[in-house]
Amino acid sequence: MNTKLSQAIETYFHAANAHDSKSLADCFAEDAVVHDEGKDYHGLSAIKEWNETAGKKYDLTLDVISAVEENGETVVTAQASGNFEGSPISINFYFTVENQKITSLRCE
Repeated sequence: MNTKLSQAIETYFHAANAHDSKSLADCFAEDAVVHDEGKDYHGLSAIKEWNETAGKKYDLTLDVISAVEENGETVVTAQASGNFEGSPISINFYFTVENQKITSLRCE
């Protein structure tokens, strides 16, 4: 069953594909946490830097395939294409959104 994405999550994917780190960081709460590739990024400046670094490293493009609600999270599966071995791959994004801001994101 597909879920309609919140505005924050829609904006996240649009900003990620536009390589717009400022707009992407604006989707997050001040004290948000991102977990990706075994590391945690706390706060807006760290999240912005994480996105800029990953964008340059991988030249990533994300195409949303599906979204479901599970255990209080929105789980979005996206096809990730870019400058990395095995491209394209499917990645699951586990979002928690509160007050129209992303408070946590886990990428697997």
